[in-house]
Amino acid sequence: MKPKSLSFLETALFYIFRNPSLLQQALTHKSYVNETKEKDRKDNERFEFLGDAVLDLVMCQELVERFPALPEGDLSKMKAKMVSEAVLAGVARQINLGAYLFLGKGEIQSEGQEKPSLLSDALEALIAAIYLDSGSHNGLSEARRVILSLFFEVMQTLTGGELLFDYKTTLQEYSQKKFASLPVYRLINESGPDHEKQFEVGVFVDESLCGIGLGKSKKVAEQEAAQKALSEIKTQ
Repeated sequence: MKPKSLSFLETALFYIFRNPSLLQQALTHKSYVNETKEKDRKDNERFEFLGDAVLDLVMCQELVERFPALPEGDLSKMKAKMVSEAVLAGVARQINLGAYLFLGKGEIQSEGQEKPSLLSDALEALIAAIYLDSGSHNGLSEARRVILSLFFEVMQTLTGGELLFDYKTTLQEYSQKKFASLPVYRLINESGPDHEKQFEVGVFVDESLCGIGLGKSKKVAEQEAAQKALSEIKTQ
């Protein structure tokens, strides 16, 4: 199975590569290199290293500018969430990145193109490729532009210094694929005065309780419940 035409990915990124070999390397998993033995073909692991640093810098700058009153500790926690494997994999899925990856046969058979760890690594490698392709003068500005575009929806969930990633959508997609049914959220408890409510919500997948979340709103509690459910599912 060959990856989709890379021109479609460039369209999704709003970025056209001057050096297509950089894009190709960013999308090449080591399993592909090991199996094909193509001369001069390189995997994306070194690009992951660089892309991780570029992404960290862009996110740190964005958070400092968006939240001038937040202390360093809160900024660090928020940045850690924004560059977490779950968030990066979610962003990668938005551009269907898995469909463009060069994988070995074993990875393809194990649906490697859907693995969060593989997707998050590939996204970091892609960011590095854009940085390198744009040159020493424009590399960071172009990488920043693409990153902020890719992470636009995630950025929109930043409220009061708190990141609310859409774990509900991820859980819904999993539940539909695995059980052909949607997760069900139920309010377990509501406490506190009107100005400081605390909600406890449980999420049921295939009629089984998989996660319980707490929050100052039902929406936040549901997201936390979905996040815990996804963590529970990964350990099964």
